[in-house]
Amino acid sequence: MPEDPDDALDDALDDEGHIPAKAYENLEFLHSSDARIIRILSEYLEPRRQLRVQGVRNTVVFFGSARIPATEDLVGLPEGDPNAKGLHRLNAYYEDARELSQRLTEWSTTLPTHERFMVCSGGGPGIMEAANRGAADAGGKSVGLGISLPFEQGVNPYVPRDLAFEFHYFFMRKWWFVTPALALVIFPGGFGTFDELFELLTLMQTRKIRRRVAVLVYGREYWNDVVNFEALVEWGTISRDDLNLFEFADDPDEAFGILRRRFEEYFTGSEPELTGGKPTDLS
Repeated sequence: MPEDPDDALDDALDDEGHIPAKAYENLEFLHSSDARIIRILSEYLEPRRQLRVQGVRNTVVFFGSARIPATEDLVGLPEGDPNAKGLHRLNAYYEDARELSQRLTEWSTTLPTHERFMVCSGGGPGIMEAANRGAADAGGKSVGLGISLPFEQGVNPYVPRDLAFEFHYFFMRKWWFVTPALALVIFPGGFGTFDELFELLTLMQTRKIRRRVAVLVYGREYWNDVVNFEALVEWGTISRDDLNLFEFADDPDEAFGILRRRFEEYFTGSEPELTGGKPTDLS
């Protein structure tokens, strides 16, 4: 005989007569350690879907310090402030990142659809804000891959809502920085910027990235002061050829020229699938 619907419903009820929540609607479970793999997968699948819906094929990622101020943030800075000189010096990088992002965004609109790209940042303040702001100056959209940190809450206002993301896991955020990237532009920064730069160079050096990615290190004065790349060669911890994995630039004109040449060399004529369609790009 067919099962009585009332009997089936009775079986689904708990002791208080309520229907239990489905597992995927049980927030207590989803936030537990048992569901960690589900949360990790969500930070892969949800951005993949959203970027595809928004038509994002390629990105140019800007990295740099969250502490670099915008020009308007320097107004009213006390003359006796011991950080004033350094902040004014760093501010030039904010303006350069903003200009470079604007120029790249404008140029992208002139390319065939499958060669276009979108500026991407970590979504926070400083250089990240400058990159998203420059894209907005050009009338374009940009991506913000934010992450929950105690001193950075939310994505900067220059990232459109449909391209703003908030990650919990650093390694999943890194995946989305690298996977769709045609180029990475590394402005002066601290631990986080060093982390992104050297991890990327390691992936390229060890050929875990199976395509060519343009890496532009911006600001020779800063980088030559804080990292002695030549010493790494002299000590034998990297090869001379490893220095060819990246290039330097000191102003937006030079940076734009390098990136444009690299794009024409590496990517023109290719027709990549939408974001997430090439899982073999990273081993």
